[in-house]
Amino acid sequence: MFRYVGFHWHPAVPTEVAAAQRMEESIRRAEGWRAALSMPGLRVYAIGDRPGVNGIHPMPLGQGVVLGRLFRRDGGLSDSRDIPLSPVEWNRILDSDGRSLIDGYWGRYIAIFRTSRRGTSVIRDPSGTLPCYRSDVDGMTVLFSWLEDLLAFMPASPIPRVNWAAIAASIAIGQLGGVDTALGGIAQVLPGHLATLDDRKPSSVSMWSAVGFASRRAKHEPDVAAARLRQVVMDCAHAWSSCYEAIVLRLSGGVDSAILLSSLSTSPVTARTTCLNYHSPGADSDERSFARLAATKAGVRLIERERDLEFRLEDILTVSRTPAPEGYTGRMGTGRIDAEVAATLGAQAMFTGVGGDQVFFQFPCTWPAADYLHAHGIGIGFLDASLDAARLGRVSLLQAVRRALADSRLRPGPLDGAWQSASLACREAIDAARHLDRYVHPELLEADLPVGKFRQVQELINPVGYYDPYLGDAAPEIVSPLLSQPVVEFCLTLPTWLLTRGGRGRALARQAFSRDIPRAIATRQSKGGMEEHVAAILRRDLPFARSLLLDGHLVRQGLLDRPKLEAALTGQLSALGEHLSEIHHYLALEAWVRRIEESPRRMAA
Repeated sequence: MFRYVGFHWHPAVPTEVAAAQRMEESIRRAEGWRAALSMPGLRVYAIGDRPGVNGIHPMPLGQGVVLGRLFRRDGGLSDSRDIPLSPVEWNRILDSDGRSLIDGYWGRYIAIFRTSRRGTSVIRDPSGTLPCYRSDVDGMTVLFSWLEDLLAFMPASPIPRVNWAAIAASIAIGQLGGVDTALGGIAQVLPGHLATLDDRKPSSVSMWSAVGFASRRAKHEPDVAAARLRQVVMDCAHAWSSCYEAIVLRLSGGVDSAILLSSLSTSPVTARTTCLNYHSPGADSDERSFARLAATKAGVRLIERERDLEFRLEDILTVSRTPAPEGYTGRMGTGRIDAEVAATLGAQAMFTGVGGDQVFFQFPCTWPAADYLHAHGIGIGFLDASLDAARLGRVSLLQAVRRALADSRLRPGPLDGAWQSASLACREAIDAARHLDRYVHPELLEADLPVGKFRQVQELINPVGYYDPYLGDAAPEIVSPLLSQPVVEFCLTLPTWLLTRGGRGRALARQAFSRDIPRAIATRQSKGGMEEHVAAILRRDLPFARSLLLDGHLVRQGLLDRPKLEAALTGQLSALGEHLSEIHHYLALEAWVRRIEESPRRMAA
């Protein structure tokens, strides 16, 4: 795991100097950590850096450091595994307070630097792949990517307390996307933001805006847009594959992973690629036939594995302490096997097609017609958009038109439909937790976008997890090229009715890669899943789920309705099926809370 810790203090304040000395001594005693930046009042250390993958890139004259991986916007893969930045480029970055870093480069990085205008600052790249948290500890401002490191290096400091308002927000809206986290005193630096460290009051400036790109009205003919989409996806896939000698690609058999495989197979800097497909009993849980088609076309090896039947819900109690809870259902059938296969093959990374639903627009809805109406009004084009929306949303043309007329007048918000997945919660208790909007990305609160484009931004604006909080160092590095900054930017500028032209999800992406992926996949309408596997695990481990939830912290805090929860956990298939995702979400929350609240240091305090 590539991780970092930085700490900033005021050299004129003795207590802060003493705290910084204790911190530095603690880090130096830990194995594997090395200094990345040393300035008066500022230190940065990192571990797990590898050339070409996640590096330490010092700025001239010790003015700062970039941690991670950078690619140039102007294209072309360098022969070296890391791009060398000239003094002119570094000066341009510093003179622009980091803006030219976001505009001229992309990748997976954190930049920490000092300028005369803003003082000490940190920028998190727009993809947000590398986490960046900040906390005030003993007078210092500490930056870190992995909470367990902070707790290890500051053993005398108390463990932050659970922010119950944030847990209520997680129940109501899902993933937390605001500056505040689920732990008191710990904030995140948002993707694409610059945060200053010198002031006692934290300040943050947006240097990149997903809403800004979505507000642009790019005018592309469908064929031109498809060609451009193909090129940008391939460029990003090629760039990431150049970082590794061997990779494993999670090949589901769907459109997204097939597009990614076709892109990887044409890379001029070829990494040894092996595909991995998972299957399990169930109507939609076996996609091996599609995966075989894609692997055969690309000429790569395909490994097929059954989803992990040995996974036990008790395993979630070993979750690492993180600033916010993360779900486990995406890992419960694959995590340990991913690690074993990657280790056997000597692969440094697991590539996935995560993000394809969002960037390529795979939503069963009629929103594109409303977006067209919002932009162009009623005309012949609106009829075409409504026909496509009817096919996409699987409704009649009349219903599509009616919905478009209604939805075009909406001003969507981030809390719309917040309670749709919280039927077992005590709504009164969560309503009493004020300011739920603090836990959504601030851009969404001010966004003025049509409904379809707003929902696309909402699904893309929060980054996916980079670290595995259950396996830690044993897990392979996750790379999701479809969520690369250039891909996200381009797709956000495309209108939803173009992305779904013809009434199909991912329509433009299907057109763009129609010659690159098997026809059976390009025209595929179904989508695989693992619901039956997830349900089987819950049914088998139901006694553990009942014991964890019914007398757990969430019930004691009044956030979950115990009678409703008990009825849902009776073991009846209908009850479990209706609340399957919700129950797993609460199990993840409860395990995380227990890990924080029942930590030995917390109990001693």
